Formats: sequence, C-alpha cells, structure tokens
Amino acid sequence: IRFILVQNRQGKTRLEKWYGSYTEPERQKLKAEVHRTVASRDQKHQSNFVEFHNHRIVYRRYAGLFFCFCIDTNDNELSLLEAIHLFVEVLDAYHGNVCELDLVFNFYWVYTVLDEMFLAGEIQETSRSVILSRMDQLGALE
Repeated sequence: IRFILVQNRQGKTRLEKWYGSYTEPERQKLKAEVHRTVASRDQKHQSNFVEFHNHRIVYRRYAGLFFCFCIDTNDNELSLLEAIHLFVEVLDAYHGNVCELDLVFNFYWVYTVLDEMFLAGEIQETSRSVILSRMDQLGALE
C-alpha cells in the first residue's frame, strides 16, 4: 500500500495515511487527482479498480465517503477491497452506522484502528474479532 485516503464527495480528505515519502505539494496533488478519478466513475458499470500513474487505486464508496487505497500493480486488488470492507465493518461496530462526522470527531480512534489493521503499508490483521478485542483492550486503558 502506498497511501490510504478517505474523502467525501466534495473532495475533502477526512483520513490520510502515507506509507511512502511524498512532499506536501505532491500529497495535495495526489489527493486532488484521486478524488477526480474516483468521483467521476460510474458506480454501477465500472469496477472499483483504477490504473493510476504506475500504481492502482482500489476504492469503495460507503454513503458519501470514498475509501481509496493506492497499491502496486502486482498487489491483489480483491484482498484490498475486502480489507476496505473490514475497516468499515470495524468502524461500524463502534459507531453504529459510521458517518463522516464520526471520522472527524474521533480521528484518533480511527487512526488507531487503521494502525491495528495495516503496518508499514501491508495488511497486518484480517480478523474482525481480533481487531475489536484489541480496541476493547485499548479502550479499557483510557
């Protein structure tokens, strides 16, 4: 994984995680390009995979949010699509039906979930129950 972006329909980035070295102008340009690319696609007749520069964007839209992962072209797109779904399921387990405001006001918790699932751009954990139990343990420490 090169980077992870969660953006709303207007292009406002609500979550970003970078696993490569990008300068701030590069990041801003990439965020705008990714949003332009995924927001303009037909959800019913086009796939959730887009060629992007020398990489591939795997994305999924939930309500008004686009969950976008930039991966290498030789990575498994379907496993990342499932990882996106698992990430949203874990968020839903805590917030009911997760929405944009949950990401904004609980960003520290969302990044913790992200770090439990992905480490250094690789999938670390794929078990929903393990992730939820770790989050419960962290919540007990607070």
